[in-house]
Amino acid sequence: MNVRVVYCSHSSADLSVRERLAFATDEQLTRAYDELRSRFPQSEHVVVSTCNRVELYTAQDTLAEAPTSREIADFLAEFHNVPVSSFRDELLEQSGADAVRHLFLVAASLDSMVLGESQIVSQVKKSYELATRSEVNGPLTNALFQRALAVSARVRSETRLAEGRVSIASVAVGDFGKGIFDRFDDKTVLVIGAGEMAEETLRYLQQEGVRSITVCNRNAERAQGLAAAFGGTVRAWDELDVLLSQADVIVSTTGADRPIVDAPRFRRARAVSSGQPVFILDLGAPRDFDPRVADVDDSVFLFDIDSLEATCRRNREARSLEIARAREIIDEETARFMQDLSHKATGPIIKQLRESWHEISRLELEQLFRKLPSLTDTDRQAVERSVERIVNKLLHPPLETLKDEARDGTHHGLLDAIRRLFRITEP
Repeated sequence: MNVRVVYCSHSSADLSVRERLAFATDEQLTRAYDELRSRFPQSEHVVVSTCNRVELYTAQDTLAEAPTSREIADFLAEFHNVPVSSFRDELLEQSGADAVRHLFLVAASLDSMVLGESQIVSQVKKSYELATRSEVNGPLTNALFQRALAVSARVRSETRLAEGRVSIASVAVGDFGKGIFDRFDDKTVLVIGAGEMAEETLRYLQQEGVRSITVCNRNAERAQGLAAAFGGTVRAWDELDVLLSQADVIVSTTGADRPIVDAPRFRRARAVSSGQPVFILDLGAPRDFDPRVADVDDSVFLFDIDSLEATCRRNREARSLEIARAREIIDEETARFMQDLSHKATGPIIKQLRESWHEISRLELEQLFRKLPSLTDTDRQAVERSVERIVNKLLHPPLETLKDEARDGTHHGLLDAIRRLFRITEP
């Protein structure tokens, strides 16, 4: 059995690459699964697509059935209608135990921008459930993702990584916003953009009491969906300047390729405002707000993704001991999963090979004993034990090598060779 992941994440690719390769809706991902099933009928598939990562997990009975990283890149390029050359160097690939460990790290949020982020395990679970509904996963991916969810739960229960503010949005609102405002229930919130990060930030702002929410986005349909989810209103994109002058809190997550608000534009908005403090959370990558906006006046408080990453680094440093413990758990669970996988892959072959050799020795011994009827029962038992030891010693080196390679996920060639050498056709 073989498992592989081809991916780009916040640590391996910039936002523009991830956005081009992302699967924005369940409907789009369902279509992608149909295409994957058609291209790679012998593989199981699960896609994990979030604002921070796009990952494709595949699993097969044999390595020969696995799609290559080039084939996966071609699929992504053709499905999203983007040239392979624009992202090929951004893709990373892992297989065997490394792929298993990577998923466990993701599910336990050790590979997240904010250490201990709880949102990611929900995203992994949702991704697995959609793959199940689309009938593109199978026994190996079922076992892999179920174990990943269990590992995440174990890390949360046995470490303190999930204590305190552990999502990007909660860090942003709790660490930054509360340093400016004592309360949020009387504040007007403007959301520019309508992606996952905007939704998550609104969720925490609502928990702090926010009631007045306005969504402004170029895509009116997405704006309507986000506003409806939080009881907000939608305003047209050409009203943005007016909205900038009225908001107490601005959350921007457009993902535009250049700042949408520069200092002169924001200065004009402030000129017609009441001069109230304004908290701007720029979660765009690259920035949606020019950094010089922060210098427009003393009541403008601009925080961007770099500020957030600095806070995340401090969280990570403060939790270094918890990280070490979490990694120990993940290494332990990875080894256990690979051992289970090894047993499933090699157990039937080892069992059949042992039974075959011992059956051959039994038949030969019966033939020998017929030729030597004078042997006593004690003599026969001694001969049987000697032959059994010989068979076990002859089997030991190749079978131990097979077990070792299976634990490392590199057993496929040796397993096939044993099948051919000893004419084993099952399983």
